[in-house]
Amino acid sequence: MKICIFGAGYVGLVAAACFAESGNSVIAVDIDHARIEGLKQGVIPIYEPGLKEMILRNQAEGRLSFTVDMEEAVKASLVCFIAVGTPPGEDGSADLKYVLGVARDIGRAMNGFKIIVDKSTVPVGTADKVRAAVQEELAGRAVALEFDVVSNPEFLKEGAAIDDFMKPDRVVIGCDNVRTAEIMKELYDPFMRKQNRMIIMDIRSAEMTKYAANAMLATRISFMNQIAGLCERMGADVMAVREGIGSDSRIGYDFLFPGPGYGGSCFPKDVKALIRTAEESSYDFLLLKAVEEVNELQKEVLADKLIRLLGSPDEEQPLTGRIVACWGLSFKPRTDDMREAPAITIIERLLGAGATVRAHDPEAITEARKIFGDRIEYSSNQYDILDGADALAVITDWNEYRNPDFDRIKTALRSPTIVDGRNLYKPDRMVAGGFNYIPLGRCSGGICGEVK
Repeated sequence: MKICIFGAGYVGLVAAACFAESGNSVIAVDIDHARIEGLKQGVIPIYEPGLKEMILRNQAEGRLSFTVDMEEAVKASLVCFIAVGTPPGEDGSADLKYVLGVARDIGRAMNGFKIIVDKSTVPVGTADKVRAAVQEELAGRAVALEFDVVSNPEFLKEGAAIDDFMKPDRVVIGCDNVRTAEIMKELYDPFMRKQNRMIIMDIRSAEMTKYAANAMLATRISFMNQIAGLCERMGADVMAVREGIGSDSRIGYDFLFPGPGYGGSCFPKDVKALIRTAEESSYDFLLLKAVEEVNELQKEVLADKLIRLLGSPDEEQPLTGRIVACWGLSFKPRTDDMREAPAITIIERLLGAGATVRAHDPEAITEARKIFGDRIEYSSNQYDILDGADALAVITDWNEYRNPDFDRIKTALRSPTIVDGRNLYKPDRMVAGGFNYIPLGRCSGGICGEVK
C-alpha cells in the first residue's frame, strides 16, 4: 500500500519505519529541510532502540523515503497520515494549527480518493475540523474529490515503540465508512498475525480513547505517589502495598511504581488537554485536576528530601557548598526525551538552593545541555560524578543504575547518602552497607523514606 506520513518526529518516524517494514511504500514528509536531509543521510534525530536500524534497512531496500515535497507525497499515496505535533496552548488546550495546516496541504494537493488519518493526539471533534479544512481547499479549487477522515490514535511507549507498533496491545480505528475501515484493516493486518487486536469504533470515541487511556495511566501514577507519601508518615512500605493491591486482578501491577512524577510528551500535555476539553463542555473534571496537582507537587519531593538532609532551612540557599550527583535526566529510561522530565524541576530546585549539580544519563546529556547549559556538570561515566559529592539522587530508572558497584559509590561520596527516587535498592542491604538510604514511601529494613 502507498502511504505518506506528515511529520518526521517521534510518532511519524516510528510509524513510517514499521509500515515500511511490513512491505508498504512509505514517504515521510516534513517541512524541516535539515531534518529531512539528515534522514536521507542516515542521521536519526531521536533516540529509540531499534529505530535507526529499521529506517536504514527500509531506505536501502527502497520502501522508505523522505521528502519536503508535500504535493508529490500526497499524489503518490492512498493513505495520508497526519503525525505532527499538537503542543499545549496557554490555556492547556491542544494547538491544532499544524494538524489543520497539513489538512489544508492535502486538500490543495490531492488528485483522487484519499484516506486522511489523524495519528496525532487530538481533541474530540478534530476529525470534523480536518474534514472541513480539506473540503474548503477542494472548494477553492472547484473540484469534487472523495476522501475519508479516520482517527487512529497511537499508543506507543518511548523506549519500546518498535515492539508496541509491531506487536500492539490494540489498534483503534475511528471510522464511519465500511470501505475505508476495510482498507485500514488491510494496512494493519501484518501486525495482527497472532491475534486480532483491532477495535473499530466511531471517530469521536476513538479520539476520546487516546486521552482517556493516558489520563487513566497518569491517575494511577499520581495515586501511587500519594500512597507513598502516606506510607512514609504511617510507617508502611509502599512496595509491599503495591504487591498487595497489584495482585488483585481488577487492579494489576502496571503504572503503580512510586517515583518523582510523570513527564514526557504525552501524559502532562494530554491531561491538560482533557481538562480543557471538559471545561469547554462546561464539565469540571475534578479528578484530573487533582492528578495534575499531585504530579507537580511530586516533582518537588526528591529536592525537598535533599534540602532537609543536607541543608539549613533558615538560609536562603541552604545547599551552598553542597554537591549533589544525579543519576538520570530523561523522563524515563531508553529515551533521550526530557520534555516535562521530573529531573528539570529537581535540578532547578537544587540549583536555586545553591547546590552544585553533577549529572549522568546514558542518552539525554545532549538534551540536558539545551536546558541547563553550563549551569550543571555532565559526565558520560556514572561514577565520575560521585567524587566528593554529598549525596546521590537517583531520578531515572535506567538499567545501568539497578545493580551498581556500591563499594565504589560509598568510597566516592563525601557521605554515603542516596536519595532513591525509583526505589531501586533493597533497604536492608543499604542499611547493612552503611548507607544513609532515603527511598520513596518505604519504612522497612531499618530505614524510612521520610526525612525528619
